[in-house]
Order: sequence, then C-alpha cells, then structure tokens
Amino acid sequence: MAQFFKPQKKSTQPQRIEFTVDSLDHHCVGIGRHQGKAIFIEGALPGEQVKARILDDKKQYAHAALQQVVTPAANRIAPFCNHYRECGGCNAQHLGEADQQAAKEAGLVSLFERLGQVKAPVLEPMLTGESRAYRRVCRLAIKFDKNGRCTRVGFRRRQSNDLVEIEGCPVLAEPLSALIVPLRECLNRLKSQRELGHAELIQAEQGIMMLLRHTGRPNEADRALLVAFAQAQGIDLYLQAADERIEPLHQAFQPSYSLDGLSLAFAPGDFIQVNGPINQSMVAQALAWLGASKDDKVLDLFCGIGNFTLPLARQAREVVGVEGDLAMVARAEENARRNGIDNARFYKADLSGDIVGMSWAREGFDLVLLDPARPGALEVMGHIVKLSPKRVVYVSCNPVTLARDSQVLVKGDYRLVRLGMLDMFPHTGHLESMALFERG
Repeated sequence: MAQFFKPQKKSTQPQRIEFTVDSLDHHCVGIGRHQGKAIFIEGALPGEQVKARILDDKKQYAHAALQQVVTPAANRIAPFCNHYRECGGCNAQHLGEADQQAAKEAGLVSLFERLGQVKAPVLEPMLTGESRAYRRVCRLAIKFDKNGRCTRVGFRRRQSNDLVEIEGCPVLAEPLSALIVPLRECLNRLKSQRELGHAELIQAEQGIMMLLRHTGRPNEADRALLVAFAQAQGIDLYLQAADERIEPLHQAFQPSYSLDGLSLAFAPGDFIQVNGPINQSMVAQALAWLGASKDDKVLDLFCGIGNFTLPLARQAREVVGVEGDLAMVARAEENARRNGIDNARFYKADLSGDIVGMSWAREGFDLVLLDPARPGALEVMGHIVKLSPKRVVYVSCNPVTLARDSQVLVKGDYRLVRLGMLDMFPHTGHLESMALFERG
C-alpha cells in the first residue's frame, strides 16, 4: 500500500493557488485548471473550490497538495479511517463507494478511447465485494530515530517518503491489522533495528506469515526474540536478506489459498492477489469469457503459481503456463500435482524479451489469457496476434498499459467485445480491469 512520491526540488517558496475542481481521473484524483494549466490534486472532488500548494510544476500540468476545501461538494463524506488524512495507503475514502467506482469506470473508457483508440463497449457490471478488511497482503514500512532505534511502523505519508505510524488499518484483514502494534513492540526490543527494512504480512488460509526484510544478519538474541514473538502470535516468520534469499525462522504450515475447489500453495515473496473474494470472482469471469472447451489448447502468460492456469486446465484439453520467476514456475508445477491436474505444462521465460524462438511459443493455441504486471505486455502482443487464437482475455492492474496494448490486437484484426472492472482495491486509486478480444 505504500506509495512513493518525489516532489520537485526548487529553491523558491511553493506556489499557493485557489481553483475549482472539474473532474476526477481514473485514480480518483481531482483535476482542475489554473491559468490554463491542468492541476492534479488528491482529496478534492468535482465542483469544489479548493486552496492548494503546488508540489510538482511541469510545463503542461502540475501536482498540488490540498490545503483547504473552500466549498465542499455535496457527495463528500467523512473518511472512516483515523489515519486517512495523512496516510498514503488510501486516497478515496472521502468519496462514496459508488462514486469511486463510477470515476474509475469513466476513466477506463476514456483511456481506451484516447490511448487505445478503441471504441469501448458498454461496460460489464463491475465485480464488487467487501470494501473493508479485504486486504490479505500488506507491506509495512519501518522508521528509525536519529539513534537508529525503530520508533514507528506504518505506511508512507501522503505525497511524501515519510512514515505515518498506525495502530491498525480498517482495509486490512482483521488479523493483520491486529498484529501491527505487537509487531512494533517486538521490533523496538531488537538490537539490530537499524538493519530492518520492511515487514510484509500475508493472510493464508492456515494463518498469518510475516516476511521481515533484514539487510544484515540478526544476532542470536534478536533471533530468539523474533521466534518468541512468532510463537506468541501464532504466525510463521521468515527473514529476507539483502540478496533476496529467504530463511524460515519459525515455520509451522505450508501457506495456501482455495480457488474454485483447488488448493494453491505459495511461498513468502510470491505474488498473490490482495483481495481473495474478488480473485475468486475474477477467475470465474475470465474462464466464462474465454469459454474454453475440451477441444481447446490455452496459453496463460504471466501465470504465476497457476491462479488462472489450473482452473483453466479443468475446462480445456491442455494449458501452457509461462512465468518469468523460476521459483513460481516450480510452485505452479507442484500445485498442478497436488490438485491432480496432468494437462498443464509450465515454462520459465522473460516475456519482456524475444520469445519467438522458444519451443512453447511455436505451438498452436486456440485461446490466450494474460495477466501481466503494471508495465503491461507490449513485447508479446505481436506474437499473440501471430498465434491467431480465437479469443484473448487480458487481465490488467494498469488501465493505461491495457489500453495501449489493445491497439496491437485491434490492428491485428481483433475486436474488443467485452470490457469490465473489478473492484479489487476499494478506497484506493488502483483498479483492476478485464478485456475480451475476438478474432475477425
């Protein structure tokens, strides 16, 4: 949830302005104009007259920090989190859920028509779920005082690299939120606090696990304190060194989550979707849109530990999953075995490079699904067109790269026939979307 911001460095005093907010972008950030320049401002709503301080002044636009809402909008609501005004984890609690969703949907359509140069179809109904206590994964920052002592645990301050100490977080799964204060108390007892990086908390079905970044090697006394903390809290605890190696310090279970009747095991450091129920709905919708049958061979790009691959394998003749992380490929293979699936194959490949010469890439596929990270999948889109699948489902956490990549498919004689959003990250500016393309 931490968001990093790099304000522009200037020797002059920050400019203070007053203007009217006209609209919201797809991140639920307010947009207005001042002296002909677009101003982006978090925390402001359309119709509001606001006073702000310029943070980052570019030639055609600027980012500003909200200082005062002179005339509030009728749909402004009180945030439910005590840390909201400072914490950078959420940026839309001042807006009702329906308004958040509407702003994101409007932004998605605009991006497709402006960047993708594609006429967006009528959006499918948004997949929604609980808007509080929904996050099963979070990364906590750790801040030290001038003597190198750990004093605060929390999230990054809004529009800053400073840290806001929190007592709990209402969008985190309750067991994760309840662990924050005991964790801070434990870390403050360690001798090697200066070497701490961050702490990642993950809610598995079996319990909580924590991955603690540590740039050095904790001494035996600190290791004993951490083990005692893990035992007292009933959690699994892992240390991650500066070279990314992960060491189990206290391990009692193999973490996993259930999906469509399957059990998917994962390890600390693996990517899993932060919102479990929405992940269930997302996979079900992707399978329905793709419409695989027992005659179809499916390619799943950026497959991770098999989140889409394994449910697809129960519908299709065969599925090939491709992932850039070798450890996650091994996990996907193990997940196939543990679930009795024998028609799924997995390969490691750098999907940002040339894949044409790879053996799996020369196979024929009837259907393609891809779920890339935020940078998108531009490098493989042309190859997908060459494969000439009947249908392509593209799942994206970045509507900008989804709109951009869609151009390649449309120019390759594919039609955008379905488009929809998933409310994976309520109260934040992040959005998950899904698009279905059909050939011809």
